[in-house]
Amino acid sequence: MKVDLWVPTMDPFTTPELLAVIGREAEERGIGTIWVGEHVVLFDEYTSEYPYAEDGRIPAPPNSGLLEPLSTLSFLAAHTSTVRLGTAMVLLPQRNPVYTAKEVSTLDWLSNGRVDFGIGVGWLEEEFNAVNVPWAHRGRRTDEYLEVLRTLWCDERSEFEGEFYSLDKCSMFPKPVQKPHPPIHIGGESDASLARTARSGQGWHTFNRKPADLAVPLARLDELLAEQGRARSDITVTVCPYFEPLDAAIAEQYAEAGADAVSALLLPLGPDEVASALDALQPTIERAAAG
Repeated sequence: MKVDLWVPTMDPFTTPELLAVIGREAEERGIGTIWVGEHVVLFDEYTSEYPYAEDGRIPAPPNSGLLEPLSTLSFLAAHTSTVRLGTAMVLLPQRNPVYTAKEVSTLDWLSNGRVDFGIGVGWLEEEFNAVNVPWAHRGRRTDEYLEVLRTLWCDERSEFEGEFYSLDKCSMFPKPVQKPHPPIHIGGESDASLARTARSGQGWHTFNRKPADLAVPLARLDELLAEQGRARSDITVTVCPYFEPLDAAIAEQYAEAGADAVSALLLPLGPDEVASALDALQPTIERAAAG
């Protein structure tokens, strides 16, 4: 079992000083991956339902927003040398896939191969409207964009022709340090996300689940992996408990339920709070390291 951190990079709290301290402390304590999320814009009023809160509202303070994830991880890359750097989740279907491939490849290059690339299809229709991307068929769009990423990362000459994207023959360098490409983690709780993991993922990243909540989706994931000629050993299962409780005993329950990593929510309001927040997590880190 690996212990990761999931850091909501909300301004005005997530300052350069805070991120630098998080990076330093994470490395000193043997954290596996620092994960950050993505929303390019938020709204005072919206009809979409946030899937991880009973009231359907994202817990964001007024007049705040998330830092752009790949820029944030580039900053962390410059302040770290061993901890892995992950997106949980980049909203792939509302992005340009060529620029995304370039940005991830550059981050992997500059971090010496430390990127975990987590993607999701999104839940906020209003955000898709803001970036002028159709909400409909975003799952199929995501699948195509993953193929665009792969050809740009893996092929000396890249091209793609699909329903949503066309890429004439071109070349993109540098390629990622990790071969064939950075691990792709699929976020989401639906059967479609599990199927996408089985087809295309090196990991499944799930939020807001208790240990007992893993049995059903993991059984389904095993079925879908078998259909693709794959097994659970081919992927990493990461659980972010989110606001659910987490301690050493609960982390052990996650491991027994089939999780390979547990990503603890880290919510310090300033650099001075990072050490104490991680002190509370230290018994969990130590038990996980002990096996």
